[in-house]
Amino acid sequence: MSNLSRLVAATSLDEIYMTLSPEPLATLEELDAFYCKEMNETRGGDKIQRLKLGLKRALASKQQYKACLMGHPGVGKSTELNRLINEIEVNKNFRAFKFNVLTDLDPINFNPLDIVLLIIIELVEQTEKIAGKPADKNLQELKDWYNTTNITRKESSNSEIKIEAGAGVTEKSLWAEILNLFASLKGEMRFASIREKEVTERRFSRINDLITIANKIIDECNKKLYKKEEKYWLIIGENFDKNGVSPDAIQKLFIDYGNIIHDLNINLIFTIPIGLYNSSNAVKLAFPNDKCLTIPDTAVFNPDHSANETGRKAITKVLETRVNLDLFAEGQLERIIIASGGNIRDLFALVSDASDEAILQGKTKIETNQVSLAIGNLKTEYERRLGQNPFDLDQVNYGQKAERLTKIYNNDKESQIPDEVLYVLLNDRAIQEVSLGEGERCFMVHPLVVDLLHAQGKITASSEGGVPGGTST
Repeated sequence: MSNLSRLVAATSLDEIYMTLSPEPLATLEELDAFYCKEMNETRGGDKIQRLKLGLKRALASKQQYKACLMGHPGVGKSTELNRLINEIEVNKNFRAFKFNVLTDLDPINFNPLDIVLLIIIELVEQTEKIAGKPADKNLQELKDWYNTTNITRKESSNSEIKIEAGAGVTEKSLWAEILNLFASLKGEMRFASIREKEVTERRFSRINDLITIANKIIDECNKKLYKKEEKYWLIIGENFDKNGVSPDAIQKLFIDYGNIIHDLNINLIFTIPIGLYNSSNAVKLAFPNDKCLTIPDTAVFNPDHSANETGRKAITKVLETRVNLDLFAEGQLERIIIASGGNIRDLFALVSDASDEAILQGKTKIETNQVSLAIGNLKTEYERRLGQNPFDLDQVNYGQKAERLTKIYNNDKESQIPDEVLYVLLNDRAIQEVSLGEGERCFMVHPLVVDLLHAQGKITASSEGGVPGGTST
């Protein structure tokens, strides 16, 4: 859920914090108040309409819909998925639930079977609340599968798992045993780093059995839900593309064991790393090309460094729904929009930072000094990301990054070919992937990084494509 406490534009600096939560728009009321359809004009069309069409066709053909949504950090994937499940036609035919790899699983150590088990658990628990629990026969099969693949956990196991496992009911019945089993599995999945290797090996040896049991439970949950609400389940797995999620775990889920996704008889939409889709392994993905949709960044410049007016107008519209533009002194709104690089998360951070500083200085508008300070703070973050530290998974140094950044800035065509350096820069948000229309996209240097390169003398001709008015450092 977002932290929004106001659903109309702020009319004073003191109200801005109420309307600029960086969290995704979650409810229909929030979407009605703040969603800006103009953004889709800058991103090659409305991808949610494509997902909606796919769900409609799957429903008509009695097939399961499986798709993935991609985009670099901050483009609004979660808001778009919330928009999908709030669409009238989708909401009429599907009941959706989401799971988050960062909070529901151990993002470093999860394995593909954890995804299957988590889906089963959520389906059973949520269906039971709405339409009653599945038949004992299917639940017993799941319990038997678990018992034959489990081993006694060592005494040194993490105490938090033990607490989680004891959270179920204590009455003696199969349903009580299932609830306790689910509680145990949830705890285990969140602390998978201490899971016995032998447990994982035993479970993978009976993976086909688990899929068979899972599909029996899925089919029954769908039938129960349809009988109660005339809807089918839709599952959305989020944040598989976020920093902190193990690339090895991603590879196993979507490539090595991609058939698991294919074989589950349920509608699934995942957010996956765009780098995975552009890798040589993409041909093995469980999702066909026409069901892999990308939301590109919103450009504030064109590749020739001229102003991208469509992008800037869309960003202005996003901000206008949340903040009265009269709260910005002349020229400061443009500086903030350019410094954000079209990234909504950065846009909100800049405005929030500048408005807080204006409040502390007793101002009634956001003026040059406050904007310069906010831009300087954000530029420092970008500069630090370009360096290296002991926690980086990659081995790309700043010399390699600066060389690629300079080439992309100078429109070198060969530099547009993705490789490790480019994907590191994309993850650092130093490089943006923007739509050129008609399905074409290209990579561009973020305006704040243009300023950094210019200050270092790596861009000598001009500072076109950077932030006007300079920044505070």
